[in-house]
Amino acid sequence: MLQSSSQQNIFLIGLMGSGKSTIGRQLARAGKLDFFDSDAEIVERTGAEIAWIFDIEGESGFRKREKIVIDDLTQRSGIVLATGGGSVLDSDSRRVLTSRGIVVYISASLERLFKRTSKDKSRPLLNRDDPYAVLQALQKERDPLYREIADMVIETDDCTVAQAVKQIRSQIQASQTD
Repeated sequence: MLQSSSQQNIFLIGLMGSGKSTIGRQLARAGKLDFFDSDAEIVERTGAEIAWIFDIEGESGFRKREKIVIDDLTQRSGIVLATGGGSVLDSDSRRVLTSRGIVVYISASLERLFKRTSKDKSRPLLNRDDPYAVLQALQKERDPLYREIADMVIETDDCTVAQAVKQIRSQIQASQTD
């Protein structure tokens, strides 16, 4: 049974470029909830950009920070949290996400993800020779994890942010009346 709407948490998962932060902000506004982005929270807490953390601490150092932030933020109530794309790699993070709120997988095609991320130099995992191949490998690795913990999947290729928000809100409402 889902939590009452006034205290429910909604956690958005999916690959970089899927629209988690954009959709999350609008979803929070529509539901009068607080919005958090785990990557932005890491930047705020450390005073360092994600790319710099990757350069200095590597991906493993970043993932440790991400795990702490996700555990902390998911203990709040009445929030929408846009998680980093790799947050599902950690089994503890998957557990806290599923146990503390509604998990929504924001999904998009590889072509759409590539188009949305191709000019963004702040994504350290894509600063390689073939970013499309990297996205493809990330999707292959992470999609099963996203689907494993998702309460619902929202495909964003052919919908606006407003339509995605409406889909999420109506699916949550429908599940609460079941």
